[in-house]
Amino acid sequence: MRVSRMAAPLLALVAVVLAACSSTPPPPTPSPTPPSSTATKAPSQIVVGVDDIAGGYNPHNLADSSEVTSALSQLLLPSVFRQKDDGTTELDKNLMKSAQVVSQSPFVVAYEIRPDASWSDGAPIAAEDFAYLREQMRDQPGVIAPAGYRLISDIQSREGGKRVEVTFAKPYPGWQTLFSDLLPAHLLKDAPDGWKGALASNFPAIAGPFSIKSLDQARGEVILERNERYWEKPSAIDRIVVRRADPQGLVGALRSGNDQFVLSRTDGSALQQLGALGSAVQLHTIARPLVADVLLRPVSPVLSDEKVRAGVAALIDRSALITEGAAGGPSATMRADAQVRAPSVPGYAATIPGGPPSTPDTKKAEDLLKSAGYSKDAGTWRKNGKNLSLVLASPGKQEPYATIAKKLSSQLVAAGIDVSTVTPQPRDLFSGQLAMPVVGGIQQSTPDAAGNVGVDIAVVPQAVGGDTASVLASTFGCRPEQIAPGTDKSKPVVPGNAAGFCDSALQPGIDSALTGATPIADALSQLEPELWRRNVVVPLFQLADTLAIGSGISGVTPGPPMVGPFGSAVNWTRGPK
Repeated sequence: MRVSRMAAPLLALVAVVLAACSSTPPPPTPSPTPPSSTATKAPSQIVVGVDDIAGGYNPHNLADSSEVTSALSQLLLPSVFRQKDDGTTELDKNLMKSAQVVSQSPFVVAYEIRPDASWSDGAPIAAEDFAYLREQMRDQPGVIAPAGYRLISDIQSREGGKRVEVTFAKPYPGWQTLFSDLLPAHLLKDAPDGWKGALASNFPAIAGPFSIKSLDQARGEVILERNERYWEKPSAIDRIVVRRADPQGLVGALRSGNDQFVLSRTDGSALQQLGALGSAVQLHTIARPLVADVLLRPVSPVLSDEKVRAGVAALIDRSALITEGAAGGPSATMRADAQVRAPSVPGYAATIPGGPPSTPDTKKAEDLLKSAGYSKDAGTWRKNGKNLSLVLASPGKQEPYATIAKKLSSQLVAAGIDVSTVTPQPRDLFSGQLAMPVVGGIQQSTPDAAGNVGVDIAVVPQAVGGDTASVLASTFGCRPEQIAPGTDKSKPVVPGNAAGFCDSALQPGIDSALTGATPIADALSQLEPELWRRNVVVPLFQLADTLAIGSGISGVTPGPPMVGPFGSAVNWTRGPK
């Protein structure tokens, strides 16, 4: 179609008029959007690989002893003193203003708590937290290092609870080891499940540089975030994720960079795999404040006979148990050849005598059992028509104790002893079966009201480290009420330690070391031979973990002896080592 030169301007004018008469204006030209200054930044985080995060997080319970419990207590709970990298202790000024001995007779220590120190729910950290911990550590079974707390005779609250005056019945040189990992008394003292349920699955309140965002045992993951209520130096990192994996998974996550470091109870195979990662990964051995022990409990009706106990000890192949339990990991080099000091403790020296329990001696065992009235009939030891039968316990499926118990059971069965193996939950073992009341020093032979059966032999962790005299008294000492003048021996009493050991002849020497009247070296030179002779505790090895630090993280160190790396977590950052 052709349009004339005169028609073209007319058409253009019509188009303009029509556009002007339209009711819908043309869309506006969009203007450039400036970049947002409030864009969300991904939180910086560090992922830590561990073996497990199983429930039970009370750092004062032997049943709850684990890498994760130690880590969480350092990140979430307040302590009066903390260890430095050289092993000495120093006042934690994040919590305290001062702590000092103010009287020698009586022996009194005064603690000044910072006014701004408080729990995550706003309650102040105060004298009631000290009193609560002292009461539980004095009375509850299965706790770690109770001896010092049992010396406390009084606690007074001053200045609105921010000054705590603690009076001891006797001088106590190890007082700086007390009141670590304080717990929120205002939430726990009236809790329905009491101490037994304290920190069983979570933390009711915290007072550290981190707080718990989530704790998922089923998934095997704990997410910690910077505690915005913390009154001291904030963490450099926003988040720490503690994640469970099997040995293969831990190695793979470290190799890929998904985990920044790993803390694991490695065996020989896992050590080799970590070593194969080369110089990109730094490996350290972290000794733990625990020794794997076999307890031949003298409160047992059978093992109360010293000849029977010595005979059973002579049947134990200790080296085979160590090999089985350590499995070629770092613990294999940490054989515990002393009763009180562990291999990583300053001043450690082997005191184990020749012969049993260092090495088995079948002939000696047979002579001892025969002298105790037993005879071997068709390969089984019997007395008065009854088989020699023992109950052997270990804490649930916890390793390495379950593996050691299985090996020990096979040794004793092969030697002609009937063995019943029980694996109660750790808290039930330490607060129930190993704490069954004794009468005249002997536990009852029938189940108690809760169905607990008496334990003859236990494969369990025993606490070491800290004040050596306190370790001695906590492992082998009596409860004060067991030996107090005028004590009614017919009255049931809970044993003072997991082994059920209480010897009035040795107690004065133990007390003398605890109060500083006798130097610990002198006390041990007298007591160690006697403790070996009693065949009550057969130490195997000190537990140790492997710390493997990968790339992409700075500030992680092995930490103080038997404490580990988590105390410095506020300074960790993402970036090159």
